[in-house]
Amino acid sequence: MDRHTIHVGLGERSYPITIGQGILAQVGPALKAAHVANRYAIISDDQVGTLYGEEILASLEESGLRGELLLFAHGEASKHLDTVGHLARQLAQRGFDRSDGLIALGGGVCGDITGFLAAIYMRGIPFVQVPTSLLAQVDSSVGGKTGVDLPEGKNLIGAFYQPRAVFIDTKVLSTLAPEEFLGGMAEVIKYGAGIDAEFFQWLADHHRAILNLTSSTLATMIRRCCELKASVVEQDEREGGVRRILNFGHTVGHAVEAASGYRLNHGFAVAIGMVAAAQLGERGGYTDPGVVKAITGLLQLYELPTVLPAEFTPDTIRGYLRTDKKNVAGRLHFVLPVAVGKVVVTDRVIEADIDVVLTGGYHEN
Repeated sequence: MDRHTIHVGLGERSYPITIGQGILAQVGPALKAAHVANRYAIISDDQVGTLYGEEILASLEESGLRGELLLFAHGEASKHLDTVGHLARQLAQRGFDRSDGLIALGGGVCGDITGFLAAIYMRGIPFVQVPTSLLAQVDSSVGGKTGVDLPEGKNLIGAFYQPRAVFIDTKVLSTLAPEEFLGGMAEVIKYGAGIDAEFFQWLADHHRAILNLTSSTLATMIRRCCELKASVVEQDEREGGVRRILNFGHTVGHAVEAASGYRLNHGFAVAIGMVAAAQLGERGGYTDPGVVKAITGLLQLYELPTVLPAEFTPDTIRGYLRTDKKNVAGRLHFVLPVAVGKVVVTDRVIEADIDVVLTGGYHEN
């Protein structure tokens, strides 16, 4: 079995990311060897848990570890404090203490909920990530961002809390719904558009193999995303500086997602947000000519949306922009592309440009 390990270097909070096919069966032996916890609660949603929960439980039991499976209703609608409280009560009722740990088995919603629960239960217990969606594998499972949503906005309650390990099994992507896979590709494209121009071109050159779920190509792609994410997190764990570049596409994207009542796929919202950011950058003089076209073209190659849905009014989007976490001292920060593979963070985007982009009045130069 081909396996690749990437290390996130954060001193005493460092951890490995293991990538390969058949990794689920190795979770138990790896946790046994690392002495992370005495027993584990596997936190999963009612779809993923049904598919893979028993496999993780078997891996733990075969390694002499105890495990229990706790489920919640799938979907972004479950990503709120009530779910965290319900899960915390189940842990308490089962006698989980600081010697025990959690396993996040699922996509980004599950990882965010489980990580936040681990951060606050008994003031912190260990957890590991076993991401099963492409979005979680390339992005949200790495870096320690955890949290839940409020009606006023996405991820407004949370904590930075690093996992002890990340186990990425590329085989599980074969059961992922096509829309979820494509949504994950938006986060993949974010890395190329925002950090690595060579990777951006590689994604264009290999799009057929990626959409056909060619295992070796997917492994290469996921590994590169994790390398890029790890490098940024090592420089700025708590998003005080350079890590903010990973928010490319997320300012407008989170507003669109919240405006939809979290019914719109997160990756689709980020795709729309990346195009909006590129348009804002070009209007403001930050973005080189041709960048809007290049980013839009690659997103369309992966069948991702690039325009704001007609049902979302500009006024609604602006309302959610005002509650965004990137709003500091009353000024909203945008991540804008300078060129493919290079972005800048600025709070100098003017309201008039936002209005033009949100109302569909942008025209490429």
